[in-house]
Amino acid sequence: MKLCEITIKPKSAFGTPLKGDTLFGQFCWQAVYDADLLTGGLEKRLSEYHENPFAIFSSAVLKLSSGEYVLKRPDMPLTRLFDIADQECHEFLKQKKEKKKQKWMIADKSLSIDLAQAEYQTDKELFKRMSLKDDSHSFIIPFSQQHNTINRLTQTTGKDAFAPYTQEIFYYPPDVSLAIFVLIDESVITIENMKKALSDMGKCGYGKDASIGMGRFDVEKCQVLTLPNMTETTACYTLAPCVPQKNVFSESWFTPFVRYGKHGDKLATSRNPFKNPVIMADEGAVFKADKEADIWKKPYIGCAIRKVSLTEKEAVVQGYAPYLPIKLKD
Repeated sequence: MKLCEITIKPKSAFGTPLKGDTLFGQFCWQAVYDADLLTGGLEKRLSEYHENPFAIFSSAVLKLSSGEYVLKRPDMPLTRLFDIADQECHEFLKQKKEKKKQKWMIADKSLSIDLAQAEYQTDKELFKRMSLKDDSHSFIIPFSQQHNTINRLTQTTGKDAFAPYTQEIFYYPPDVSLAIFVLIDESVITIENMKKALSDMGKCGYGKDASIGMGRFDVEKCQVLTLPNMTETTACYTLAPCVPQKNVFSESWFTPFVRYGKHGDKLATSRNPFKNPVIMADEGAVFKADKEADIWKKPYIGCAIRKVSLTEKEAVVQGYAPYLPIKLKD
């Protein structure tokens, strides 16, 4: 598989986080309406997805103008990331509180991570590095959008029918670029077709409330990257929520993430639009295995999840995740 990086620029607020499994789901709807995207068609490729995935999406990460990437801090104990364990009790608690604010990790263009030399930053430090105002004190800015229930026949709320409500959305600071890493099987989909699919997705809107203007973005650039060298690694850092294989990893650190999936497009208004919940390890997880393990022969970990829908029997959840090699501290 080839590693493709697609750089996007948000043009609106979002109602749904840009996570790998959701991006895969919306890409599949793009393939439903554009039969030329995938060789052999979507139905055939989904039937083989558990053995031969044709595309695996990462969650979106911030890309700096320097070409570096801003990743979520690995979901490991702070004592494994920072040298604070040998402090006095008072100093240890003080240092732990400060280090907890450093929730971002900078990765260079090589896409390899050495925890002994990794650079961590707080929201405030990151905003300063990007020459942005830190009024929001957060890179991902939450917002409560006001709405009201409208009678579509009269275009008014109607007599005694004033029914305001709010929806939680989020947006990014202006002029921010995001990178989405996609592993693709070029015998099934070309890089040009993947770029086209993401461009169409950005025009139509991604995720929840796309019909009212949410989830818009432009595709800035698409390029092929060299896959990181995994021959000498013993651990990996995941770039998307995943369902890791059983009895493969000797140690693991992750934050559980429950995907309460829902069908999109025309199935969103079906009799039962909801999928079965899937428990996943969120992006930023770290998994450790022997250097000789077969798992390192592929540029992704995890598995495809089936039998998640009563409405669409062939529905598949991307339980795979692209990963980066990570060198653990001794």
